[in-house]
Amino acid sequence: MVVTTVTDLVASTKGSPMNIARLAARLAVGATAAAVATTAVAVPAQAGAKQPGTRSLAAVLTADKSGFDRNSRDFDVLTKAVLTVLQAKPDSPVKVLTDGTVALTAFVPNDYAFRELVRDITAAKKLPGEKAAFEAVAGLGVDTVEDVLLYHVVPGATIDRKAALKADGADLTTALGATVEVDVKRCWYGREVRLVDADASDRNAKVVRYDINKGNKQIAHAVDRVLRPIDLP
Repeated sequence: MVVTTVTDLVASTKGSPMNIARLAARLAVGATAAAVATTAVAVPAQAGAKQPGTRSLAAVLTADKSGFDRNSRDFDVLTKAVLTVLQAKPDSPVKVLTDGTVALTAFVPNDYAFRELVRDITAAKKLPGEKAAFEAVAGLGVDTVEDVLLYHVVPGATIDRKAALKADGADLTTALGATVEVDVKRCWYGREVRLVDADASDRNAKVVRYDINKGNKQIAHAVDRVLRPIDLP
């Protein structure tokens, strides 16, 4: 069932000031042609463990009613992107985010990640605001936004922080069909998880917050870059 806030939160996506039609075409072709490679990350069930809850990630995202603001660590752009896709395509695979009975792990870009993406692809000198970042992303077209969102979702497994830190080198098959590789690195505070996407020329996304919606079948980890399903120039 689609969340009831779709109508309230989704605004028109027309009239984006960013001229990125060529990028949209490349993303669409690259996503369609993506090859599937599978290396499963096992998440064993523990005997006698408490059964996970069924609160959906959509419920978590839409609980924040602040809208576009100056908090780059929340998920205003992502939330509106998800709801825009669901409004235009109610039967989109993105709808899985509204069904908390389905296990999945999502790597959710925060608002800073989307602002950084738009600055990169438009060669702007300054980071755009959240509203401008969303308008630029929406300007790619609903189908492309859908593909990008699906590239951030790993269906079928609830991969928490503990499992992720043990998954160095694993290829995670996304809901788009393409894969991302888990790269666990040592750092001054211990270990961190990075995700290697299809863009070899840009910095990989880093997990900056773990276990959003912990205790439920659908779990998320915040990342500081938007994963890219093709190699952008």
